[in-house]
Amino acid sequence: MANAKDEIILKGLKENNLKNIDLTIPKEKIVVFTGLSGSGKSSVVFDTLATESRRQMTMNYPLYVRNQMPRYERPQADLMQNLSPVVVVEQKPIGSSTRSTVGTYMDIHPLIRLLFSRIGQPAIGSATDFSSQSSFGRCPECKGFGQVVAPDVNKLVDFTKSLRERAVQFKPLSPTGWQGHWMMTCGLFDPDLPLKDYPEETLELFLYGPPEGERVNAPFHTKDGPHKADWDGLLPRFTRVYINRDISKLKTLTEEDVLAMTTQAPCKTCQGSGLNPEVLASKINGLNIADYDQLELPELLRELEAIQEPMGKSIARQAIPYVTQLIDMGLGYLSLSRKMATLSGGEGQRVKIARHLGSSLNNMTYIFDEPSAGLHPSEGELLIHMLQRIKQQHNTVIVIEHNLAVIQMADEIIELGPGAGANGGEVIYAGPLAGMTESPTALALQHKLRVNGHPRERTGSYSIQGASTNNLRNVDIRIPKGVFVSVCGVSGSGKSSLILDAFKSRYPESITVGQGGIGTSSRSTMATYMGIMEDIRHTFAKATGQPAGLFSFNSLGACPVCKGKGVLTPEVAFADPVTIPCEACGGTRYSDEALSYRYEGKNIIEILALTIDEAGDYFTQPKILNRVKTLRDVGLGYLTLGQTTSSLSGGEIQRLKLASQLQKEGQIYLLDEPSSGLHADDREKLLDVFQKLVERGNTVIIIEHNLDLLAASDWIIEMGPGGGKQGGSVMFEGTPADMLKADTATARWLREAVEA
Repeated sequence: MANAKDEIILKGLKENNLKNIDLTIPKEKIVVFTGLSGSGKSSVVFDTLATESRRQMTMNYPLYVRNQMPRYERPQADLMQNLSPVVVVEQKPIGSSTRSTVGTYMDIHPLIRLLFSRIGQPAIGSATDFSSQSSFGRCPECKGFGQVVAPDVNKLVDFTKSLRERAVQFKPLSPTGWQGHWMMTCGLFDPDLPLKDYPEETLELFLYGPPEGERVNAPFHTKDGPHKADWDGLLPRFTRVYINRDISKLKTLTEEDVLAMTTQAPCKTCQGSGLNPEVLASKINGLNIADYDQLELPELLRELEAIQEPMGKSIARQAIPYVTQLIDMGLGYLSLSRKMATLSGGEGQRVKIARHLGSSLNNMTYIFDEPSAGLHPSEGELLIHMLQRIKQQHNTVIVIEHNLAVIQMADEIIELGPGAGANGGEVIYAGPLAGMTESPTALALQHKLRVNGHPRERTGSYSIQGASTNNLRNVDIRIPKGVFVSVCGVSGSGKSSLILDAFKSRYPESITVGQGGIGTSSRSTMATYMGIMEDIRHTFAKATGQPAGLFSFNSLGACPVCKGKGVLTPEVAFADPVTIPCEACGGTRYSDEALSYRYEGKNIIEILALTIDEAGDYFTQPKILNRVKTLRDVGLGYLTLGQTTSSLSGGEIQRLKLASQLQKEGQIYLLDEPSSGLHADDREKLLDVFQKLVERGNTVIIIEHNLDLLAASDWIIEMGPGGGKQGGSVMFEGTPADMLKADTATARWLREAVEA
């Protein structure tokens, strides 16, 4: 029995599309799960293995602690044995809080604050006093934000319009909200006169309010009659309600919405640090805490290693491993103050990985979801070394991956398929690399890179001059028009700054498909996301004479028992949550009345059970057919109209976002790492979509690391030479054939792939 625990045993897995499969996963090995997008990889790794491990771990805590922790439902499986505690590194964005930095995310900054509170001179107090979010530490001028934020009247107001015509451009202050309604009905301002035609004193009152010390009555009208209120001015109100307030608790508004209506400039009092002058006066070896924040990581490491004072040395010793991990992951050019929201996809991925490298725990299971996403091929080598390092500490490493270099270094490969969705959910190969022969991944490994030898001729060019966003170094470039363009380079080299910032601001009509999520929920389906559910409901309503809401499970048609959820989650005290299908509707979400009506022989649930491919043969309405065609074009024909977006894999979400943009007619398409999360087979389908877009007269510009897509391009632009301060320059412009002769980071990998 000594060897019984050398492998994880999973039997009868049935989550999502898994077809009652059995698996054994060797421990203390690197195990790669691969297969087409939607084939069932995440259902095994996340929805079964990780969920059950977390569920069992929480059972070890006292009940009062468990009630404060996430609760996990037992996955659908017959047997799950020999599980280890799991550490999950997901693909999800790190977070876009404007205050989240590399230092706070990596838990380095709390140690730096502690260091200054102990040995900084002059001494000023506790560690929290060195934070821009503390009442003592924050700058009195900018309130710790680091920038002075003020409303921009030209962004906020369109003077050519009247109040009723939405002269105020900020939605919460528009006529549809109570504040906009108040402006129109208070009697001070003509709601139908363009603001430019207001008398000067009226416009002054509207924008800035009455002179200091004076009050102007502006009654607020409700159904109960007028209520006394004072008019305070549009700009003072915006500042008070939206700038000098924590808006994170407002559901319909984000910080980005507010900042879009403002101008921001570095605060002169704190030089952008957000700290008050007293905090900035405290120094260690001549540097204050803001200086520490701005140092590149190797410089910071030298400062920490130079500290000799005993108390300070013990604190610095705790911070040094975290800094070293970031440097080892090739991120030495970052600083602690770098905002997490400004990192590229590849940089963010490596920061997440680095956070887990310092643990001395072993016999753990580390799960990585597409860790190579956003990484340049040269950075992939760092990733492979990191995975091997974790394994050497007697841990099991499970990786969901499509990157062929990562697959080739695995000890065990488990491929799911043979197709995706209903056509997937089976194990088509499990074993070492040498045994793979005929599976889709085996064929991808045998694939030879083909360089585009006949690139298209440009039909013109798009000009960018003097681009200096983020790390761009005054870049002048002419990007070809009417061709397929790839922009490459190491992480942080300036690709996104060039295309998604500089190019997008110069050509705002561009259609952009970014890396963000799609706001998935259990009530959002393929049909609703693509904007055809309403057409389907109206088709039913027209055919049956019933209201359209009867054919929505979010409205009149919802099952009265489960309220349109299709499942019930009984509150069972002290037990794990249990989700059971609703017996009243059988999980369909609809009421009996809604299901009693038919269109062309099918009720609404039978319509939603149609696959995208089947829907193309069933409907005749042009709008529905056009949207269905875009889904088929990106290879999602196997999904059903009623499939929830929350059940989609990362690769499926990537293609769904693209499909939603393809329905728009545009001349320029910008795509940020479109191959992320896609198997080689799916990439071929995506490439075909791009080529067809270009053939129709569009320009397609992608930010990409995948060598197959680069080789198929008509034109390649490489940024570099490094990341951060070492990047921001154009290293190469030309055809793929030209790149084979170049001396750049990407050219070397392209040559190796062609010669392999």
